[in-house]
Amino acid sequence: MSSTAVAGVAHATPSVDLPSETPRGRRSNPWLTLIAVAIGLFMVNLDASVVSIANPEIGRDLKASTADLQWVTNSYLIAMAALLILGGKLGDRFGRHTYYVIGTAGFVVASVAIGLSGTIEGVIAFRALQGVFAALLIPNTLGLLRAVFPPEKFGMAVGIWAMVASCSTALGPIVGGLLVAHVNWESVFYINAPIGVVALALSALVLPRSKDSTGDHRFDIPGVILLALGLSALVFGVIKGETWGWASAGTLGSLAVGVIVLVIFCRYETRVRHPLLPMRLFRSPALTIGTIVTALNFFVLLGVIFFLMLFLQNVQGFTPVEVGVRTLPLSLATVVASPLGAALTGRFGARLSMPIGMLLQAVASVWILTWDADSSYAAMWPPFLALGFGVGMVMSASSEAIVGNAPKEDGGVASGLQSTALQIGGALGTSVLISLISGRVGATLAGELTDAGLSASAARGFEAAEDAVSMGVSPVSDGMSAQLRAAVVEGSGNAFMNGVHSAVLVTAVLCFAGAVLAAAGLRHKPRHAAGR
Repeated sequence: MSSTAVAGVAHATPSVDLPSETPRGRRSNPWLTLIAVAIGLFMVNLDASVVSIANPEIGRDLKASTADLQWVTNSYLIAMAALLILGGKLGDRFGRHTYYVIGTAGFVVASVAIGLSGTIEGVIAFRALQGVFAALLIPNTLGLLRAVFPPEKFGMAVGIWAMVASCSTALGPIVGGLLVAHVNWESVFYINAPIGVVALALSALVLPRSKDSTGDHRFDIPGVILLALGLSALVFGVIKGETWGWASAGTLGSLAVGVIVLVIFCRYETRVRHPLLPMRLFRSPALTIGTIVTALNFFVLLGVIFFLMLFLQNVQGFTPVEVGVRTLPLSLATVVASPLGAALTGRFGARLSMPIGMLLQAVASVWILTWDADSSYAAMWPPFLALGFGVGMVMSASSEAIVGNAPKEDGGVASGLQSTALQIGGALGTSVLISLISGRVGATLAGELTDAGLSASAARGFEAAEDAVSMGVSPVSDGMSAQLRAAVVEGSGNAFMNGVHSAVLVTAVLCFAGAVLAAAGLRHKPRHAAGR
């Protein structure tokens, strides 16, 4: 199969280089390839969900601030977002198998280093290193699948890929809760070691040597630098918006630099002979819309999960294990929805499955508006189900829309594009929603404390505790009377919920907008690229 010519370059021939001794053996079996890459994908996604459970314990043990805990998440997201497209391009050009293995091995080493670091600064630094290696691993999972599966079976493979990602997310709260409760927070990172060793062993046995030869090819180093700088500046501005203020010169300057550099990058990519990210990919409406909706999907998922864990542990007082059990409806719904979304997408196209998924998330967001600090579990599990079903359906539909609509020789780049959108959406979600919660807590804390029975002067004395309340922690002390303690708990809990309500109102609007975009802009039927 020939690639699309770029700026007059001769057609290239993508290939899957299979060892001659096993022409029809295990290295030519796409299902064995799926199993092998699924293990690495499982490890990375499990890590992401167990970290959300471990964050409160990391904060207590290492005396970390809210900003520190955000950097535990966001240092990983920035490093990954900046390098995902590069990771896919390296795999396409020099070997998807090679960079998948490098990513897996490096991720294991960085995970062990996090557990051994002993300081919050070390955790943040090695989380960033985790992000670098995840950027090599993740795009080459879908890139390998795109290379070995025929177009008519690729949607099914993506559904299984998404189900594995969902299962690991589902197990994360349970596994993380058990490890934090019965071992320590470091163990949630050590667990990556045995999983990674299995992934490496199986990869050595079954993964094909998949890459796309392009003959005379100069690697797009300026493109790499521009993209990394632009994405880093953009995500950094979003993260610092909470502490610096969204209207501050630092925040606006960082965001502006990011946007300007990314515009320069896009302009440059249209003129270079061998671009890092071929702009022709965006001629596909399905790929473009899939990228946008992927970002929205994980904006909602990661942002909501971040404050949901704080709400269940710090406001409702559940242990990590109890939190894991109570969030099972969300996790299991995602698992069920992933293959269902793939089946619907394969039959009717993403125009049906993607809007349905986004509307389910909008319903979940609106439902959370009914919660208060003392809500029963009966009020929680229905939106958990709706959110899980929505996320799972969109995950499958967007993978098919992005990677399935890219030429096979650009499979790794398209997968990197999807993963970049995912990580940027996640970084935006955690940063923007927590910023909204913090701002709303600051605006309403004194009033809620006054309504709970404190005098106005006493309520103003708790202004310094806004950071703790934004994490769902009531600023009580042992010396307080029972009456004062009850009033502080009630007032701070209500202020936190005010922030949560502001956050989910934003997610509801964004999900509805995503549903409209997908319904209006996508075709009824999926476009299989059998001849591309």
